[in-house]
Amino acid sequence: MPAQTLAARPGHWLWTCRAGFEPHLYEELEWAGAHPRLLGEALVESEAVTGLSPAFARAGYRVLVSLTANTPDAVAEAAAKVVSSLPRGAPWVVQAFTPDTPRGNTLTAPAEALEAAVRARLPAERLVDDAQRARDAGAVMVGLCVAPDGLTVVGAVPAREALSLAAGGRRRMKRAGESPSRAAMKLEEALDGLAFEPGRGDVCVDLGAAPGGWTQRLVARGARVVAVDPARLMPELAANKRVQHVQESAFAYAPEEPVDWLFCDMAWRPLEVAQLLAKWGRRNWARHLVANIKLPMKDKNPMLLRVRQTLTQEGAWEGLTVRQLYHDRDEVTVTAHRMK
Repeated sequence: MPAQTLAARPGHWLWTCRAGFEPHLYEELEWAGAHPRLLGEALVESEAVTGLSPAFARAGYRVLVSLTANTPDAVAEAAAKVVSSLPRGAPWVVQAFTPDTPRGNTLTAPAEALEAAVRARLPAERLVDDAQRARDAGAVMVGLCVAPDGLTVVGAVPAREALSLAAGGRRRMKRAGESPSRAAMKLEEALDGLAFEPGRGDVCVDLGAAPGGWTQRLVARGARVVAVDPARLMPELAANKRVQHVQESAFAYAPEEPVDWLFCDMAWRPLEVAQLLAKWGRRNWARHLVANIKLPMKDKNPMLLRVRQTLTQEGAWEGLTVRQLYHDRDEVTVTAHRMK
């Protein structure tokens, strides 16, 4: 790791990640032939590679400029000038963020001040305030990365190609008052990134459901849930008319008929979970998949390669995405679908 944060080079890509996972992101980018470079904690640079969507990256931006001006006003002025030089037509979503590290988090206030100062220098009619509307609006996500050691990196990415609509990929979900665990927030973040989500009338199977964090959030959306787990659910879920609790192993369960959604969040060996999910795809038991895969302490990228191959080649799942989301720890979230 560099002793000081290094400047990102214009035309390259700046990737953010969970602190401590820089080596895994670096390795992933190296495998893709993107010639990565460690810039600092939670920050990795790479060359541009078409279609690159790293599992260990929270967000990615094409670098416009790295700034080391001495005063906040000078940084804001330079950043606004660069943003103004972007091709005309598309609106902008301007977001400032810091690396998700102890050092980076001390810069939250300066980052918020920089975002306000840059926005004040840009035409109001070109700005989109709601990042969730950015894709529909065809907006450009402008990231202002306020990093330690006096460095600010300005980057941009079309919202429709962005890994995340949250600043720096830090998509913090609110914990619902009755949610039994952090698991509910992982599901909320996963669904937040999909073009559509389970709703009223959809039938979902939740493998490894107990105590019921994911089942609870699916029921709240109006779905009917088959919760599969030998352990007990929360009493209020067990009594819910839209929840059917099947007290058996997820590996032994088979649905009576195909369902709309398959969900899975089990603390189990990753390849065995992938093989279970592949069986569901191969047998056309579900149309959509959202699952959490736990990662080994070592050889994370080789394991992810095997998981991908299992899901796509053995399970015939399509449109596979693999991402370490903000609320994921030593795990990744996968999504996929089967339309045939």
